[in-house]
Amino acid sequence: MTTASTQSACTSTDRPVLVSVHNLKKHFDLGRQQCVYAVNGVSFDIHEGETLGLVGESGCGKSTTGRSVLGLYDPTAGHVTFRGQNIHQVKGHARRKLLRDMQMIFQDPYASLNPRASVFDLIAEPLDIHGLYPSKQEKAQRVGMLLEEVGLNASFARRYPHEFSGGQRQRIGIARALALEPAFIVADEPISALDVSIQAQIVQLLQRLQRERKLTFLFIAHDLSMVQYVSDRVGVMYMGYMAELAGSHELYHNPLHPYTQALLSAIPVPDPQIQRQRTSQVLHGELPSPLAPTTGCAFKSRCPKAMAVCQSETPVWREHATGHFAACHALDANGSRP
Repeated sequence: MTTASTQSACTSTDRPVLVSVHNLKKHFDLGRQQCVYAVNGVSFDIHEGETLGLVGESGCGKSTTGRSVLGLYDPTAGHVTFRGQNIHQVKGHARRKLLRDMQMIFQDPYASLNPRASVFDLIAEPLDIHGLYPSKQEKAQRVGMLLEEVGLNASFARRYPHEFSGGQRQRIGIARALALEPAFIVADEPISALDVSIQAQIVQLLQRLQRERKLTFLFIAHDLSMVQYVSDRVGVMYMGYMAELAGSHELYHNPLHPYTQALLSAIPVPDPQIQRQRTSQVLHGELPSPLAPTTGCAFKSRCPKAMAVCQSETPVWREHATGHFAACHALDANGSRP
């Protein structure tokens, strides 16, 4: 196993690191000396061809992390590298060329598509921006091929977003993300706004595209079962911090951090007999305010394992087993078991 820094983790694989995030922080200034501490020093690597899942409750900083990784937000501190290049330092034409390889699938297919633009214009826009397929005929063929690749009819290019269902709109969003032939895609809760019957179809589409195009994904979601199904590795975020990161099977079968354990205990099990025998871990205490900088561990007010040291010292991000990272004082005190 390799690490890009003392805080990043990656699987034991020969595949090279595609994206590296180091000590990323993003704080939003609200004025009047107020600030939202959205992301507070997260680090991780993403390897070529893998899917890294990112989970956590609403407001934990998942989406802000994803947007910062793509360069949509400038970081307050830290940096993101793509194929070894710092995306926030590259400027001009070089930056545009670099960002062609990084695209995003947005959460809400109803809000992410301009209702006044045709499907053709929506998918062709990135091609126009980058000066690709200048011939109208070539562009039309390209748009038609992209629509068919995501399971839609090429004739849909003449229609408008309001004429489609939520699942079809998300397919259009995926086709738009694929237009520039990216290597890396951030999927920001791409199925949360869809009917359950459609969610599996979209996930299967993304998996097929990953196989055929050798794509790399950062898959952001709050559906823990779905993240387990699609991800090679999973990171758990809490209040802007990375609490735990491990291989998908390892994390779901051997969670180390108390917050991860509480999250996983809330996943229902189909077998009613097993479900009755399970003990859910209910978290008590108040959620800390994102408007105040955290002293000590961010989880201390809700953690059943909290100790005196948690009040004053931020836990260190450590490797507690091969490829299994967590930040918890209880783990440090009890030999990697809270």
